[in-house]
Amino acid sequence: MRTARLEDMVKGWFVGNFEPSLIKTNDVEVAVKSYNKGDYEEKHYHKIATELTVIIQGRVKMNGVEYKKGDIIVMEPMEATDFECLEDGTQNVVVKYPGANNDKYLGRA
Repeated sequence: MRTARLEDMVKGWFVGNFEPSLIKTNDVEVAVKSYNKGDYEEKHYHKIATELTVIIQGRVKMNGVEYKKGDIIVMEPMEATDFECLEDGTQNVVVKYPGANNDKYLGRA
């Protein structure tokens, strides 16, 4: 049995084609991400991957819409979103399918 620590992963990503990774694959990417109030990611989109974000704890705003614990947001390829954390201690699980290196583009599609 192998073990690892989430804090040793790059930005919470623990499955995908990057180092370190517990499963090195281009098939999917998986992360557990933690945020503090005010953390912000610029509007971006993916040309290839569908990105699923599950709010595990806290509240966020994406494209001006507020989401809370239990919400699942599905961003299809070419759909752009920004991301703003509204509460300290917010946690998300993010899944990108398929995993696609260099598939993040700033701005609108």
